[in-house]
Amino acid sequence: MTAPFASSPADSRGRLFAEDESAFRSCFQRDRDRIIHASAFRRLKHKTQVFIEHEGDYFRTRLTHSIEVAQVARTIAGVLGLNGELTEAIALAHDLGHPPFGHTGEEALQALMEPYGGFDHNAQAIRIVTSLERHYAEFDGLNLTWETLEGIAKHNGPVVGDIPYALADYNARHDLELHSYASAEAQVAALADDIAYNNHDLHDGLRAELFDTDELARMPLLDRCFARVDTKYPGLNYYRRRHEALRRFFGLLVEDVIEQARAALADLNPQSAQDVRDAGRPVVRFSDGVWADLKVIRQFLFERMYRAPPVVEMRREVTRKIDDLFPLFMTRTDLLPKQWRKDVADAADDTALARIVADYIAGMTDRFAIQSHVQLLGGEALGSAMSSPHRLGERLAD
Repeated sequence: MTAPFASSPADSRGRLFAEDESAFRSCFQRDRDRIIHASAFRRLKHKTQVFIEHEGDYFRTRLTHSIEVAQVARTIAGVLGLNGELTEAIALAHDLGHPPFGHTGEEALQALMEPYGGFDHNAQAIRIVTSLERHYAEFDGLNLTWETLEGIAKHNGPVVGDIPYALADYNARHDLELHSYASAEAQVAALADDIAYNNHDLHDGLRAELFDTDELARMPLLDRCFARVDTKYPGLNYYRRRHEALRRFFGLLVEDVIEQARAALADLNPQSAQDVRDAGRPVVRFSDGVWADLKVIRQFLFERMYRAPPVVEMRREVTRKIDDLFPLFMTRTDLLPKQWRKDVADAADDTALARIVADYIAGMTDRFAIQSHVQLLGGEALGSAMSSPHRLGERLAD
């Protein structure tokens, strides 16, 4: 049953460019489908989550992460009576703006773009779905509904202070009301992101042997999950034991969010999606106790995984590659693919040029960025990343 505070396709604020509605799909379902078919979405399969894309076939990529987030988000939305299609669209799009090499790539681009308005992956996702995807005859971007764009822009909360240029530029044309909270569907997508990455980063860290199962079994939240597995399945082998425990950890986080959201919504008693936006506080969140325990786990992951010596060394290597490529393309725009050079010709100043270069580099996959560095600057490949060469002249958004 749909809740009164769910986002309704019938009440959508529509698209920037008016279109005839589909006879078979709601406007939010069309948004989700357009995101799935977008070039930027396909490229997520070769963008890293934590480990560089070539380091192993079983580590998460941005694509597998986005699919996991969408699955969690759809489940929570269903329990709360929210619109599942809008929730799923926001979840699938939330990482579209990530550059190659994960947060390391984002930090490198942010430093390089500091003189030109900065770089932010959420804002870049808006730029992709409103401008850089150029397939349709009547408009640039995917022409998503206001509700989906709002969710992508502010699923983590209101955007205040210095607004990233990519977001400010679009917001000036199509007001996303950045000062307020987003819909309940967007808030669910944000918490699903937290649940998914906290769970799968533990999986990937174990697979990479950066820590062991016994260490996890002593941590808050996880200790009770391992205890339940040991009670129910005494003597279970190593791999099944940790999988069963992490499965319960995953469920614990989902159940906590659902319980807290139900209580918050009952207290607020919103009668429309707008009531949720106007509440002045999030309605979808972890309980204080679970959030405190999660911060302990996140600190553990930061120290033992995100800042592990091999990960830090790889971060240095890939940062150097972006640091080399950015000034090269700024001074040698002839090295950009033909369709990008058309935008360069219209650039009014260095800031406009830098934003084009940042768009190009941000769209690269891990392997394409490495290959570009090898071909243009004589850099060294990282491991087996050269196994699938790409043509430098191909358009990233083909």
